[in-house]
Amino acid sequence: MAEKHFWYDLLTKSVITDDNDTKAVNRLGPYATRDEAEQALAKIEENNRAWDEDDDWGED
Repeated sequence: MAEKHFWYDLLTKSVITDDNDTKAVNRLGPYATRDEAEQALAKIEENNRAWDEDDDWGED
């Protein structure tokens, strides 16, 4: 049996699974667990804050 993935659907603001036909452009993921997918937007906000505060980020 194939591994099941979870996605965060940006249109419905809900967690979906692989068998959903939502367009890829409207999904975040894949995530290994439902809980990770439910926290997708919070994790993105956390990462954005950290990058905004990192003076060295993007300096190559």
